[in-house]
Formats: sequence, structure tokens, C-alpha cells
Amino acid sequence: MFAALEFPPLSHIVNWPGLFGTDGKLYEVNKVVLVYFFAVILTALLFILGNKRRLVPSGAQNMAEMSIEFVQNEVIMPTMGRDGLGWTPFMLSLFLFIFFTNIFEIIPVIQMPGSARIALPMVLALLTWVCFNVAGIKHQGLGHYLKNSLFPPGVPIALYLLVTPIEFVSTFLVRPFSLMVRLFANLLAGHILLVTFAVLSAGLFTAKWYAVFLPLPAIGLVFFVAFEVLVSFLQAYVFTLLAGVYIGGAMNPEH
Repeated sequence: MFAALEFPPLSHIVNWPGLFGTDGKLYEVNKVVLVYFFAVILTALLFILGNKRRLVPSGAQNMAEMSIEFVQNEVIMPTMGRDGLGWTPFMLSLFLFIFFTNIFEIIPVIQMPGSARIALPMVLALLTWVCFNVAGIKHQGLGHYLKNSLFPPGVPIALYLLVTPIEFVSTFLVRPFSLMVRLFANLLAGHILLVTFAVLSAGLFTAKWYAVFLPLPAIGLVFFVAFEVLVSFLQAYVFTLLAGVYIGGAMNPEH
């Protein structure tokens, strides 16, 4: 009945050919690279256009100020305190870049979240890993940072044989891995979901009798598009929030 319905293989969903005949080369430019490029441009453009210093903000300036207040009030202050306000440029750039990268999932023609390719989440997770380790060493010194990270106070000495390896794996390995996988898996799953409902809607758009079922996947597609807007925001927020938690914990181990 659905002979004309063909689901694309996973490789066709996330892999895109080079735009200039450079397939397989390290420097190839494809749709995913363009998503990264546009995300950087949009992040910078928001603050270039918003840097007008009007007494009554409007347009891009209003968006820029709202973004700054959101990151400071909802990310930095709860996780790092006032000492973390110096991290505002980094945290804000991280949040906006991830959000813009994610939101291209629902942009017509492009319809590809850059975070659905694991390379970007991996780079961002490693960058966060470097940041919280550098912050910890800077504020505590290397010795105290390693001691506080690997030998939590209040634990019987005999248990350190068990606790220290667990703390090492949890702090220095699991944190970046979980950041990477959480962002990648959620955006990839959402992308596959949208592709599935789009293919179903296209397959049922026919003059045959089973076209009566078209409203079902079509309504589902609209619902999941709206849902993925929320997911794009939440995943950017969660990644940035956890980055704040890790950096704040490294700066203030007593908290």
C-alpha cells in the first residue's frame, strides 16, 4: 500500500555532500558547516546591532539585554554567584551559539541542527572541561584543586581507595562525555522524528484512498516542530547551566 513511501537511511539524514565538490576533505563546506557559520554570525550580529545604548531599548538592543539578564539571573547567579559574573561573555556566547545551532532544525530549506553531528557537542564539551579545570586551578591552586576533586572531606580514609577513582571518573571523564551525549542525542532524535513525520506526510499526499490519513502525520509534524523549538532552547539552557555548575563548583569547592 505504501510502496512509494521510502525512508531515507540515517547517513542521508545527517551527512551532507560538500557544496563545492570537496566531499571527504577536512576542509569541505557542507550544510552543517553553514549552520555553524550562520550561528556564529547571528550570535555576533545580535550584539553588534544591539550595542546602541539607547535609554529605552528596542529591537536588537532589547533582545541583547534580555539575553544578558537571562543568562546572569538564571545561569550564573544560581550556579556561580556574583564571583561568576565575569564569565558572562563566555556563558552568553555558549548559550546563544548552541541555541542558534539547534534552531536551524526547523528553518525551511536548511532543516538541520548542527548539534546532531557529534563533532560540535564534543568540541563544546571539551571547551567546558578546559574552562572548569582552569578555573579550579586558578582559584585553588593545582594541589588543592586535585585534593578537593578527588578526596572529598568527611569520607573515612579507608574508603578513599573506592571513592577517589569514582570521583576521578565522574569529574574528569563523565562530565564532558555526558554534556556531549546529552546535546547530541536529543537533537539527533528530534531531527529523525521530524524527518519521519515529514516523510509520512509526503507519502500520504496522494490521490489514493489512504490520503485520508494525511492529517494525522501532518498534525504530528506541526506539533513536533513546535516541540523542537522548546527542545532547542532547553538543550542550550541545560548545557550552559551545567557548564556554570561545573565552573562554579571548581571555583568554590565548599559550595
